Amino acid sequence: MVKSFDSLSRRDFMKLCGVVAAAVGLADLFSIERIAQALESTVKKPPVIWLEGQDCAGCTHSLISLEDPTPWSLILDKISLRYHETIMAASGYVAEKAKDEAIKEGGYILVVEGSIPEADDRFCMVGGRSFKEILKEAAQKAEVIICAGNCSSFGGIPAATHSKGMPVSKVITDKPLINLSTCPVHMDHITGTILYYLLSRKAPPLDKHQRPLMYFGEYIHDNCRRRAHFDAGEFLTDWNDPAQKEWCLYEMGCKGTETYSDCSIRKWNNGISFCIDAGAPCQGCAEPGFYPGFSPLYRST
Repeated sequence: MVKSFDSLSRRDFMKLCGVVAAAVGLADLFSIERIAQALESTVKKPPVIWLEGQDCAGCTHSLISLEDPTPWSLILDKISLRYHETIMAASGYVAEKAKDEAIKEGGYILVVEGSIPEADDRFCMVGGRSFKEILKEAAQKAEVIICAGNCSSFGGIPAATHSKGMPVSKVITDKPLINLSTCPVHMDHITGTILYYLLSRKAPPLDKHQRPLMYFGEYIHDNCRRRAHFDAGEFLTDWNDPAQKEWCLYEMGCKGTETYSDCSIRKWNNGISFCIDAGAPCQGCAEPGFYPGFSPLYRST
């Protein structure tokens, strides 16, 4: 997935740094020169441990499905992913040994995908150990915890199941924590947050739900291309009426008016589209109320 950038000319390297800064929303926060300097000076790659609890691996797929080569690879090439049970080549005891060694060294970025069962630890066991126990162990020597996706940020879909999935923040309360809460996590959000941390060694400015304001500072509704139809009182009520095709989806359950995220600007699939552009109402997947608080998804709440 990630190619080496050692062969890049200085000019091409600076261009990539500029593209990265713009793409992940850091252009107004850091100069291109500072970003380049930080990436060049990363002699020892910051270690990353990626844990998976109650999840569908959708956040992992969001990260690994990017086209290659991309500017984001410049960021990913600067970290050392020590443990990720889904994508690492090793398995079993060899994989667990790699995780244990990284934890012993300390000073790593801990990424958590998936929620933790609150009803009973047995709903999520890995190698005979509860995920809660594994999370607590990994958090002890982590510099910062990044929650990838709604499940680890707020409980997500598992919160509506018998396991009563709960977020990382209910288990770990003594570490810097950043919630990247869309479902799945947006690739720009996670690479941009990692880059911000590499540049400043601290979390970016966060909202009351521990989400970076640079990604979760505005309602989806504020920048939706269907906003003019909302203002004109044109709401889609019949999926089969061609005249209503581009009308506002509010009456079909769209949660864009109460969901903070930059989906309508950043979009998905390399900036091609997002839920509303594809004709589906926003499901509010970036919010603490997702999923149980926003269901049924295709009806106004």
